[in-house]
Amino acid sequence: MKYLVTGATGNIGSGVTRCLLARGERPCVFVRDAKKARALFGDRVEVRVGDLSGSRASLSAALAGIDAVFLLSSGPKLGVWDRAFALAARAAGVKHLVKLSTLDVSTGVGTGPWHARGETAVRESGLSFTFIRSAAFMSNVLGWADSIASEGVLRSSTGEGKIAFIHPDDIAEVVTRALTTREYVGESLVITGPEALSYGEMATRIGATLGKTVRFEPISDEEAQADVGRGPYAAALVDIWRAVREGRMALVNEGVERVLGRRPLSFDRWVAQHAEAFR
Repeated sequence: MKYLVTGATGNIGSGVTRCLLARGERPCVFVRDAKKARALFGDRVEVRVGDLSGSRASLSAALAGIDAVFLLSSGPKLGVWDRAFALAARAAGVKHLVKLSTLDVSTGVGTGPWHARGETAVRESGLSFTFIRSAAFMSNVLGWADSIASEGVLRSSTGEGKIAFIHPDDIAEVVTRALTTREYVGESLVITGPEALSYGEMATRIGATLGKTVRFEPISDEEAQADVGRGPYAAALVDIWRAVREGRMALVNEGVERVLGRRPLSFDRWVAQHAEAFR
């Protein structure tokens, strides 16, 4: 089998690439920056340069000889890009596509509608697929690093609502399992972290790891919007934070354990791995 990983220099894509390398594979990576890919993986991968918004010809070239592909797309246009990519993949003879989606497809919150369109596009292409409907990533917590390091405070409009962030390594391993087996064809795998925590609880745990007090300071939706600016992605973030506050994002499930045969990695483990970012 020959595998193609999109977004391979990013957080999740690089994890999937490393999982494939650990299995003894030599995957192809579809990236904008060949030098960055080489810096990460050396000659252990085959680099194909381009992006999801490219022409049908460029997508076809990237997909030539590929058996299975990991599709990672983002932004309000991802439905259009997913459709073009899936059709090009089918024409190229790709046998299976694994798409990183979001559990918000089922709720319509935040980026959920974007991924719903992407899922529909993949289904309509006729290509064999698996969707990974993931909870929000623990790595999103790095967005709090500056205020925690400089002020010892985490500000958010999430109130006392909870969310089960998932470790990126768990996502990468689940994707790899779906990519390299045929156990989950046609499924939408929902995966979350091991426990739902409020932002206040996460602030306390970060503080405990750092050996200092980290306060949680609730802010309004308007203040949160001012912090992230305008545009579709900013609006999606504020919508997600509102849904957390309203108790609509606290789902915890056994998806990771079902696929990997172990419990999901904990928030405390992620914090310990990235403590320096908050000092």
